[in-house]
Amino acid sequence: MHDYATKGTTDMTADTIATSTQIQLAARPVGWPKASDFRTVTVELGALQPGQVRVKNEFMSVDPYMRGRMNDVKSYVAPYELDATMLGGAVGRVIESASDDVPVGALVVHAFGWRDVVQEDAAGFRVVEEIPGLASSVYLGMLGMTGLTAYVGLTEIAKLKQGDTVFVSGAAGAVGTAVGQIARLKGARRVIGSAGSAEKVALLTSKYGYDAALNYKDGPVREQLASLATEGIDVFFDNVGGDHLEAALNSFNDGGRAALCGAISAYNTTEPVAGPRNMSNLVTRGLTMKGFTVGNYAEHAPAFYAEMGPWLQNGEVVFDETVVDGIDHAVDAFLGLMRGENVGKMLVRI
Repeated sequence: MHDYATKGTTDMTADTIATSTQIQLAARPVGWPKASDFRTVTVELGALQPGQVRVKNEFMSVDPYMRGRMNDVKSYVAPYELDATMLGGAVGRVIESASDDVPVGALVVHAFGWRDVVQEDAAGFRVVEEIPGLASSVYLGMLGMTGLTAYVGLTEIAKLKQGDTVFVSGAAGAVGTAVGQIARLKGARRVIGSAGSAEKVALLTSKYGYDAALNYKDGPVREQLASLATEGIDVFFDNVGGDHLEAALNSFNDGGRAALCGAISAYNTTEPVAGPRNMSNLVTRGLTMKGFTVGNYAEHAPAFYAEMGPWLQNGEVVFDETVVDGIDHAVDAFLGLMRGENVGKMLVRI
């Protein structure tokens, strides 16, 4: 990663923090999650052991993939355990350290979210540099897993080419807003997005570089997309699945490529979801459809950082954050994310 600034330091003292407020999974949700599926606990922190650090989190991330981890099913990541503190991306400041590699005052990113203070082995934390003018939350969004997911999906999975027409579902979310801008910067001829309100549709075209956008609540996605992409689409970046995937299969040009990142339309269903009715187009139009999870493509992170860092500093990439304050409102933030209440990245400010 580029060194954007000198590492920050702090005067914070650790001896005033002896407990950690943490969110646990109390019950596996059936259908839509509810507040009673979670509990808040206070955990006593023991003395720091050799090689450990204590971190006060500044921001934690809530993400759609976390809904899948609440089910006890085999997936690309282990399910959350009942009656145990959940995990997720977070960024924070080291307030006490017994490790030379991760000193007091260092800004770190890690996977110990869903708590206000974390104490673990230093190996679980990655020291990052301060970026002038940007909050530390950028490492959970555009300069973190969110941005890397968009970058990998477009460049490695969908093999975006100059002059492609790109369709993005869930375009107003954290990944979707990144996809639209990266596609534009990488030479897409036309970028079309889908969102769930008139306000989000307007934001896509006014701020995030989309040429056109549709509100999926206004009518069948298949018909709306066909009217916006009269010359067809070449790339589909899918965060939603369902009727959006069927619409893309209908509008694909020959040789089209789909990067399947998520299927949020099915995350809270209790019955099996019907597949697209036009899968035969994969054969007749020579289409490629590939699912991916960004953790399997870590080798592309250096190239991503090399491009995204300057894009952010030059203002070529912009982003929104929906911020909910307080660890005690982390569940509210997650439930709001499931209802589509966020624009851009949904975060909890600790």
